[in-house]
Amino acid sequence: MIGALSGMVVILVAVLLIVMAYRRRLNFESLEEWELDCPHRFKYKDLHVATKGFKESELLGTGGFGAVYKGALPTTGEEIAVKKIMSNNSVQGMREFAAEIECLGRLRHKNLVNLQGWCKRKNDLLLVYDYIPNGSLDSLLYHPKNGFVLNWEQRFHIIKGIAAALVYLHEEWAQVVVHRDVKSSNVLIDGEMNGRLGDFGLARLYDHGTISRTTNVVGTIGYIAPELAQTGKASTSSDVFAYGVLLLEVACGRGPIVDDRERGRVIMVNWVIERLQTGGMVDVVDLNLGPKYAVEEMELVLGLGLLCSNPKAEARPSMREILRYLNGDDLLPGIDKLGSAIGARQVQETMARFFISSDGVTTSSSIGQMSSSSFEAGR
Repeated sequence: MIGALSGMVVILVAVLLIVMAYRRRLNFESLEEWELDCPHRFKYKDLHVATKGFKESELLGTGGFGAVYKGALPTTGEEIAVKKIMSNNSVQGMREFAAEIECLGRLRHKNLVNLQGWCKRKNDLLLVYDYIPNGSLDSLLYHPKNGFVLNWEQRFHIIKGIAAALVYLHEEWAQVVVHRDVKSSNVLIDGEMNGRLGDFGLARLYDHGTISRTTNVVGTIGYIAPELAQTGKASTSSDVFAYGVLLLEVACGRGPIVDDRERGRVIMVNWVIERLQTGGMVDVVDLNLGPKYAVEEMELVLGLGLLCSNPKAEARPSMREILRYLNGDDLLPGIDKLGSAIGARQVQETMARFFISSDGVTTSSSIGQMSSSSFEAGR
């Protein structure tokens, strides 16, 4: 009897182990496509230890989709950044989580933030990235530490790197990737002062040669293209618009919505045009730079920023064309000089070349109205 009972126990244990193994196999086979594309799944306890229990002192920053913590893997000591996605709305949270996994899990470019892996534990959604030591571009521009000022050479190098990343996303990868949230806070600066584009929570993919589907209007006020606010159709051109605003930010040292003493809150594009009309390039260049910048490069960046921010999507250049302008391979059309030596009338005529409508030249005042309406639509 003892022998028989022992045999039955052994058989039951064996059956139980087989059933558990089979269930695990079924669970693995039922993984969603985005989970298979990024197979490196971290253990939650390792990430909990790495971030010291997601301690406040390890917090690198927060955004609309979650908080980012600095950590060090307990096994290797490698520094990482862990993004903890807010999951109050579980459906929306999972969409954003899956979007970043789907995009970053397969994308590889030196000017993109590298996704190492992920973790999903109940309502906790975690993404693990390379740790980028110098933080975000907006923090270096607007909240520098210890009197540090990002010089012009570094700024020009950063914007060229982000242009190269967008060329890769728009044209060089297997599908078209529309980022939909290009802005200075999503540009991280590594140890070699390279710009690296991150945060793909709003990104959308579609096949080359097709048109993106209409979606909800998302993004950040000041970076939202007028046609996106009206139709909800995100495209590579709407990324170009946001990149144009980024160029003006880097040159002027001001955010996408400028606080003007006389007019209050003004769209960046309007502010730059008005300053160029009444004064010259000196009136818009970041005061922190002083006279230490390459005049021709500054003229190029300002002109290209305005060209990319054209309210008409079809008038904007592609990211590949933009990169060629920045590399000096092609001359920027319609721009000769924007410096202080030019008169206000000449500047106005030069700026008008960027804003062509079916009825003729759109004036700067109507540009302001168009941009303001898009601002309100984005709100």
